[in-house]
Amino acid sequence: MYVLENPVLQRELLVNLRTQRSFLLLLWYQVALAAVVLFAWPEERRLDLTENPQSARKLVDLFFLGQFVIASLIAPSFAAGAITGEKERGTYEMLLASPLRPSAIVLGKLIAALTHLGVLIVASLPIIVVCLPLGGISVYEVVAAYLALIVAVLLFGSIGVASSSYFRRTTASLAVSYLVIMFLVLAGVLSWSALSNQTELRLQLTVFVVPAYGVAASVVLCGNAAGRLLYPPDVGNEGKEVVDLEAESQTAIGLVIQRDQWPDRMFAPPKKTQLMDDGINPIYDKEIHSEIFSQGTLMLRLVIQLSMFMAIPLMAWFLFAQPHLCTWYMVFVLVFNLLIGPVFLSGSMTSERERQTLDLLLTTMITPNQILWGKLIVGLRISLVLTSFLLLPLLLAGALVGDFWSNWFSLLMMLIITVTACITNSVVAMFCSVFHRKSSISLINTYLILLTLYAVPIAIGLLLSIIDFDQATLQTVRNWSSSSPFTALFALPLDEQLSSDQQTPVRIGNHRLVFQYFVFTLLLNVTLMWTMTWRLGSWGVLPATTA
Repeated sequence: MYVLENPVLQRELLVNLRTQRSFLLLLWYQVALAAVVLFAWPEERRLDLTENPQSARKLVDLFFLGQFVIASLIAPSFAAGAITGEKERGTYEMLLASPLRPSAIVLGKLIAALTHLGVLIVASLPIIVVCLPLGGISVYEVVAAYLALIVAVLLFGSIGVASSSYFRRTTASLAVSYLVIMFLVLAGVLSWSALSNQTELRLQLTVFVVPAYGVAASVVLCGNAAGRLLYPPDVGNEGKEVVDLEAESQTAIGLVIQRDQWPDRMFAPPKKTQLMDDGINPIYDKEIHSEIFSQGTLMLRLVIQLSMFMAIPLMAWFLFAQPHLCTWYMVFVLVFNLLIGPVFLSGSMTSERERQTLDLLLTTMITPNQILWGKLIVGLRISLVLTSFLLLPLLLAGALVGDFWSNWFSLLMMLIITVTACITNSVVAMFCSVFHRKSSISLINTYLILLTLYAVPIAIGLLLSIIDFDQATLQTVRNWSSSSPFTALFALPLDEQLSSDQQTPVRIGNHRLVFQYFVFTLLLNVTLMWTMTWRLGSWGVLPATTA
């Protein structure tokens, strides 16, 4: 009943593995890994198997770290909608009323969500076998790396399933899952890289320590999700949870959002006590007062607490202990907004479709511009306020650390680049919401587009630098990476005031890359906004069935 005859597992496997997306994902995954190995293959005609070739070890490390990061991105996309998908489809109550045990439901959902990812990992075995003759790494290290990768996938999936049991919408579950996994990925990558020269210690940790803690954490998370199914909260029609905001505030652990006090009212305004004034955008008024906070504040509270928990040690190290590394703190801020910002807008239009209210909205006197700008400003407002909590330490460091005083212009540009990236993240999320039918698919495609714009150019440049390409080629790739705010951040100059104490070279900077980033971002946002306006305008003259 748990595995072989589990109807939940059988149904989920048929749905997940027979979709077109599964075959395309497998093809993309294999092509990407094969391309990395092909371009990073050493150019020597003879292989020296008597020593430890550094090029071969770099290749294998890059191969496994790439799989680890890709797995962290894919696993939540399958697991975070395991239970929220039932709530969105209105089948949650029927699932609870079935004779299946809660643990069997959770186990079936988890195995089904991770089966496709397991197929991807197994399919990569032939590629790593090709790399073994290069030397530099033993078969035992390969086995240990795959063991750690499987445990990581199990843990990531358990985080997604546990998060899915606490939320009604897949978008909120995805965002919280990615935020938790981001910390684990950062710790895993840094630990693997730091122990690159201590192969025996890394092997022992990978075989004995990582699986023990990973499996134990997975059991606890899945047990918690099963407990939520065994004793579910109050549910109403179609499996929708009944949320009492006052009771939620009283029973909340840790942070409590007070909607009538500052600064909470910046992103969670108080409840309305009077009618809407004339001249106010009705879409904005409706979204900011009821839409985002209608399902409680659990997601917001978790986002704020987790982000501050991760920001405190990073702030202490990058801004105060090692101020010449301040750019890396801004990278953390950008990654945070990349994960959280799109959540508030990826369902802006798809939620209207899911509630079957899009036709009614388009037949009102509200113009497409009012609809788009009302929803965009609400989502962008919450995204900027949450991100500003992480930007305050940068302002504090700029005022207290004397080394930053001569770099005030670069700090100002860091803030401007961060705000610009926040706007772009929101616009892309809303664009995907206009052109998709489900909020979860819209959010996943938003992440794919933003990662393609932000991370792919940098990843290509990093790969070419590891392969020791010539400087002309690296400079060409760097010039084409102007779509990434990370490139713009590292292109800002830092003078000798930050470099003299740490014997680090002065960063000259590249104002051209910064200028190209702003131009590209402006053109992208204008194009996307015009396209969305045209799309909504075309819906207004189409039959209701096409909307």
